[in-house]
Amino acid sequence: MISIAAQLAAMHPQTLRLYERRGLLQPRRTARNTRLYSQADVERLRRIQELTDIGLNLAGVARVLALEDELAAARLRVERLQGQLDRAAARLQEEVRRVERSFRRDLVPVGQTAIVRVGRRRRG
Repeated sequence: MISIAAQLAAMHPQTLRLYERRGLLQPRRTARNTRLYSQADVERLRRIQELTDIGLNLAGVARVLALEDELAAARLRVERLQGQLDRAAARLQEEVRRVERSFRRDLVPVGQTAIVRVGRRRRG
């Protein structure tokens, strides 16, 4: 609830309402429209407070939070893609090993060969 979240973030409940109006925070709502704050919401409130303490206005805070959210999403995507890449590399290495095992390294018999001299004939 808003009073508990405000206490945990060391803010006034009205500040939380302001942040919600500005789009900095979107707490879940109950069927009766009561705000429900998660631990992630409280951490976000603390991050907002850090940014305002260093002198950012709320527009700056909104931009920083948006960029941090983008960065977090990009990191997750990179991790997912790295996992896919690692799995593909492992499959390819196994395929190379399988193909190499299938090579026959036996000696192949070769029939008699004749040596033929190619070139101009000398007259002499």
